[in-house]
Amino acid sequence: MCLGIPGQIVEVTDGERQMAMADVSGVKREVSVACVAQGDLEDLVGKWVLIYVGFAMSVIDENEAAETLEALRGLGEAQETLEAMAHGVSALEGTQ
Repeated sequence: MCLGIPGQIVEVTDGERQMAMADVSGVKREVSVACVAQGDLEDLVGKWVLIYVGFAMSVIDENEAAETLEALRGLGEAQETLEAMAHGVSALEGTQ
């Protein structure tokens, strides 16, 4: 399964290499915008993109980005719950 993460382009860092800085839930990382570049790269600043392994794969709207981030947070919480349950079972098995 491939999972793209929404991020907002906050600045173009290297126009020649088509690289930009994206804010992904408060964490900034440089990504390639070659796949979504059309015209002036500065037009991407402020736009939301779906990022996969360091590449902005598509431009998405703000609502889609918010919904995806919320779903990812929910998945993270579910994973934490499953891990806590697994640790709880392990702890119980160790006391028997």
